Amino acid sequence: MMSDTYILGIETSCDETAVAIIKNGREIISNVVASQIDSHKRFGGVVPEIASRHHVEQITLVLEEAFNESGLNWNDIDAIAVTEGPGLVGALLIGVNAAKALAYAKNKPLVGVHHIAGHIYANRLEEEFQFPLLALIVSGGHTELVLMREHGHYEVIGETRDDAAGEAYDKVARMLHLPYPGGPHIDRLAARGEVSIDFPRAWLEEDSFDFSFSGLKSAVINKIHNAKQKGESLKEEDIAASFQASVIDVLATKTVKAAKQYQVKQVIVAGGVAANKGLREELEAKFTETDIPLLIPPLKLCTDNAAMIAAAGTINYQQGKRSGLELNANPSLQL
Repeated sequence: MMSDTYILGIETSCDETAVAIIKNGREIISNVVASQIDSHKRFGGVVPEIASRHHVEQITLVLEEAFNESGLNWNDIDAIAVTEGPGLVGALLIGVNAAKALAYAKNKPLVGVHHIAGHIYANRLEEEFQFPLLALIVSGGHTELVLMREHGHYEVIGETRDDAAGEAYDKVARMLHLPYPGGPHIDRLAARGEVSIDFPRAWLEEDSFDFSFSGLKSAVINKIHNAKQKGESLKEEDIAASFQASVIDVLATKTVKAAKQYQVKQVIVAGGVAANKGLREELEAKFTETDIPLLIPPLKLCTDNAAMIAAAGTINYQQGKRSGLELNANPSLQL
């Protein structure tokens, strides 16, 4: 009988300091996240220098809490998984250096993990993967469609050419004087509004699974400016509903089309924007018309956390992938 595998995960790619311990890549033993949203709110976005300082202050506290919550000790840990990229370089460095110091001091294998692979593997904490599968990743800095034929194998079939969906949400939210991060606020506002404004949808080339939200963001900003200049009043909830309808229409339509074209057995949604109620409902509605199962993680696993890093790290560890102590933060790491 095979013994259990316990992986410690560390995530500091943006504004969450997180440490988790995962058993066999599927079971959360502990998952601790210290969020910095309140610190960055007044700036309307993440300030890298402030994020890095918070990580320095929080990392040992979060690590201790993860062990306390788990009831385990260092003898139980098989390896340390850490986000090596992409992300803010200063923020990544705190996690990477903490992981390297711990790997050296405790004589444990070190495993570098791609942040987006982490978001994908958050789903495996809920349900086992069926290959081939399609992952729709929608987060602050990423909008991608990734085809997986087996564990640890990622083929990007569609990606954003400019603003990611999350970035467009934040920029439109700023125009509507909504707090950062903009996604949840626009989602709530949209639920009360009417889709009364025909904002553009960027379908791109006929056979393309790429995304583009920059033109949509500009269209929304122009609509608000033009109304102001003419002294017209626009309902904020209608702007939010119309903007969100455009984003969701493109995301859902392209995901269904790709799922059918590649004949996948499962579709998973990953990343912070996967918490968006409108997107969840539209995808669920569209996929009930197909025979392809749709998997969306619970809200607590959509945003950045270390359980997902440990889950993806478990696969890397089991496949024999190791990082040396020369591991460095790589803000533009490719999947």
